[in-house]
Amino acid sequence: MSHILIERQHTLGLPTARQHAQSWAEKATAKFGVQCRYEAGDAHDVLHFDGNGMQGLLHVSATQLKLEAELGFLAAMFQEKIEAKLNAQFDEMLQAA
Repeated sequence: MSHILIERQHTLGLPTARQHAQSWAEKATAKFGVQCRYEAGDAHDVLHFDGNGMQGLLHVSATQLKLEAELGFLAAMFQEKIEAKLNAQFDEMLQAA
C-alpha cells in the first residue's frame, strides 16, 4: 500500500475548519466515490473515509488539517495524481477561507 500524508496549518478555528472538512467530504464522495463518516469532538474532529481503493482519516483541529490516506494497489498507480489533487483541494480550501 502507498501512503499519503498532507498537513496544513491554519487560523480558521474549529467551527470553520469543521465546515470546510465536511464540504471536502461531500466532494470526496462525489469525485472519488468514498464513503465518509464524521466524528465531531470538543477540540478535535476526525473524518473517516473509505472506498474506491483509498481509505484514511482527516484530523481537524482549530489550527491544523492532517490527512492520512492509504491507497490500494490499483489506486497506488495514480498516487502522484491523487496526491497533487488533494494538495490542490487543501490549498484552495484554505485560500477561500
